[in-house]
Amino acid sequence: MATDKKFSVVGTSTLNGKTKVRFANDSLRVKILAKNGHENINLINLPSEMYKWQIAQHLNEIDFAKGDSDVQKAIDYIAKKNPAPASQDAPVNEEVTVEQPVVA
Repeated sequence: MATDKKFSVVGTSTLNGKTKVRFANDSLRVKILAKNGHENINLINLPSEMYKWQIAQHLNEIDFAKGDSDVQKAIDYIAKKNPAPASQDAPVNEEVTVEQPVVA
């Protein structure tokens, strides 16, 4: 489920009793979700384009769920399925050694 796509709009909706996090790049996604029978649609524009793992962190930081356990479970699921890359957790400075040519 991990992806390298970035998104600028995120939120949640409920379809057939199942609440999921929805990702998009346009806020007009609300119309499509409503047309397809989704309820409790709540989309927000992100401050910048983000990866899914960044979005999960951002939603927790801003308390997007606001006590709604179904929304929090959906956010937790996205965080679990899209872990931050190891390179993002701890930047590593690699030392490069250049061998000197041997002159005979």
